[in-house]
Order: sequence, then C-alpha cells, then structure tokens
Amino acid sequence: MLHRLAPPLLAIALTGCGDRAVPEVQPPPIERPSSAADAESRASLPAQITPDNHSMVMDAILGKPRHAVGQIGILVYDGVNDLDFMGPRYVLGQTGANTRLIGLKPGPIKTVTGVQVVPDAVIDEVTRLDILIIPGGFTGTIEAAYDDRVLDWIRTIDKGTIYTGAICTGVWILGATGLLEGRQAVSHWYREEEFLRKYKAIPANKRYTHDGKYWTSAGVTAGMDMSLALLNDNWGERYTQGVMLDMEYDPAPPIQGGSPAKTSWLVEWMLKTMYDAGVDPLIDRLEKQRSDRAALK
Repeated sequence: MLHRLAPPLLAIALTGCGDRAVPEVQPPPIERPSSAADAESRASLPAQITPDNHSMVMDAILGKPRHAVGQIGILVYDGVNDLDFMGPRYVLGQTGANTRLIGLKPGPIKTVTGVQVVPDAVIDEVTRLDILIIPGGFTGTIEAAYDDRVLDWIRTIDKGTIYTGAICTGVWILGATGLLEGRQAVSHWYREEEFLRKYKAIPANKRYTHDGKYWTSAGVTAGMDMSLALLNDNWGERYTQGVMLDMEYDPAPPIQGGSPAKTSWLVEWMLKTMYDAGVDPLIDRLEKQRSDRAALK
C-alpha cells in the first residue's frame, strides 16, 4: 500500500524484527532516477530509511496533493460491473482517504457476474463526498438512470465534490442528472454517441477525458486509466507511479482488440445486437412508466 497509512505500517514492519537487526532500506541508486528532479530529490534523502524518518522521506518523494481529499464514494447497485468499481476502488483507496462503496438500499448487492458485495453505506446516509465515482453495468444502470431518488442524490453530492466521475455506462447515470450537458464526455462504445447526445454531452472520442471537475471513461478497464489520471491530477506523477508499480500496472494484451476500431466488425455486430435485445425493451418500459407518472401529476 502506498497511501498515508503506509508509514505506520512500515514502522511496525521495521520494529517487528525482534532481536534481529533492523534491515537497512536504502534509497534507489543514483543512476536510477529518470529526471533531474529525481536526482535532486535523491541527493537530499538520508543514507538509510528508518522508522523515525520514513514519513519525511515519503513526503519528500511523493509531495503533497493539490486538494485535501478525505471522503471518496463509489456508487454500487445490483448489476454493477465488478471491474467498473473494483479497479477504481483499489486505485483511489491508495490515497488514504476514507473510500466507501455506497449502495442504494441496505443489504448486499449482486454484481453483474453474481458476486455479492456488502456496501459500506447507503445513499441516504451520505451527505458529502470529495470524490464521487459512478460505475456502469447493464440493466441496473439503466434503471438507476431513471430513478429520481438516485439522480437527486447525485446532484446534491456533486455540489460539494472536488471530482465527480463516471465509468463505462455509469456515464448514462451521470448524464441523466443533467450535469454533463454541454461538456466533453465519453462512455462505453455501445451506442456511445447516441447516449451522450441524449444527455446533451459532447462526444470526446477518447479512452477517458475530463471537462472541469467531471471525469468520464470508456468501458470497464478504461475506468482504471481514468482513475489513475485523476490520481495524477491531484496527487502527482510520483504518487501515481507508485500506485502503478504497486499494482504492476503495465497492460500487454495477447491480441489486438478492446475497441471497435481494433475488433472484427462481426464480433462488434454480435455484441451490439445482443445488447440491443436487453436495452431497448427496458428503456421502452421505463419511458412508458415515466410518461404514465407525468400524466398523473
């Protein structure tokens, strides 16, 4: 772990050696740094790292964040994509901020793959966050995008956030709040331009992007890249490199793919047709329910 709880953990590790000698944890050799700034920082470090000085060394290497972030919330719900929230949860959890999964109701939720997860809180209990992340999924995502209770909560929380982000089809939920209107945004490749224009956002045609404090990403794994970019924006390059090295984040897929431009058109057609079969009837039903409610007012 890289976050600010690491110093006490390191102290425990170093002092827990019993009668054995405390290991000498040396800074990297002078030839390793890749920039003049690294070399300058290395020259100012003590000869060895000890429980007494490791906090100072950590601060000297990593620096301070642009904004103080104490509370991070990731919205979860039945049908949420596992990687959409677990990747960002791991990345942002490395900051030492209180990083919570926030459900729509008490009790466990079931992810799109059937994994049961118990959220740390429910939306009715959370009134303020520094960072809000909205992951995607499939049918549960569409239902959330038509849920006024969820949308009102997001709008309320957004008033106090430093960053508000959405991943994959989670962008549909954020878009439904109206907060992306007139802003550059991206989402999952499936009917991306259609859904972004529905919410009056401007398609950015990127893997991830941000417009002001609003961060959005393409599907699933792009949420990891977006989270790292957000981390870099607030905590800086060295901190982000530390998290990436901790994760050994250096993707090397075995074949070309992962975006429509790199995928067989037949495979793309197959997936789109399959998605349409689930999405269109659900949207039709939810639109009718909305119209029926409006007619009763």
